[in-house]
Amino acid sequence: MPAYSDAIIKGVSTVMVSYSSWNGEKMHANRELITGFLKGTLKFKGFVISDWEGIDRITSPPHSNYSYSVQAAIQAGIDMVMVPFKYTEFIDDLTYLVKNNIIPMDRIDDAVSRILFVKFSMGLFESPLADLSLVNELGSQEHRDLAREAVRKSLVLLKNGKNETNPVLPLPKKVTKILVAGSHADNLGYQCGGWTISWQGFSGNNNTRGMLSFFIYNTCIPK
Repeated sequence: MPAYSDAIIKGVSTVMVSYSSWNGEKMHANRELITGFLKGTLKFKGFVISDWEGIDRITSPPHSNYSYSVQAAIQAGIDMVMVPFKYTEFIDDLTYLVKNNIIPMDRIDDAVSRILFVKFSMGLFESPLADLSLVNELGSQEHRDLAREAVRKSLVLLKNGKNETNPVLPLPKKVTKILVAGSHADNLGYQCGGWTISWQGFSGNNNTRGMLSFFIYNTCIPK
């Protein structure tokens, strides 16, 4: 995808691996894409980080063979691991794997070098604390307006077919019936998902009106 390759070319510092699978292989264990394509073909110089408990999900059920998951993830090319809870187990397993040369030391050296490179590039050793000079601009009206504009320009409902004389969009002003199906149809929380209104998202319409059915009703249904 052009947007991702452009980000690598312009020097993005970190990449987080997704929970998904590709060709049946968990992304957190996909050496071909992480090391071969991202670090090799695209020449990514930053570091790769796992998602929250992402390496646990390499196995099914999750965490059923944690030592294997640690080995598979690090060997795949993950440099920093997000371990929210059982970090002592991760440390013990990784230490064992390195001491017994199951994971070679040069893989650890590469991961550490990448992490330190990013920290040095960002000046974190000279100025480790965050710059709070712009904190009052967070959530400003200008930022909110820009976020809403991005949403409007990125949403896609349908694509018109080949029938140019009777296209699907725009919806006619006078219609007899419109079917909006599914549990997300009249649920703002579901439509927004996580990391938007709240951290992991919520179900329901206990927020500003913005449901799909609400806009269709006010746009298409004759008063």
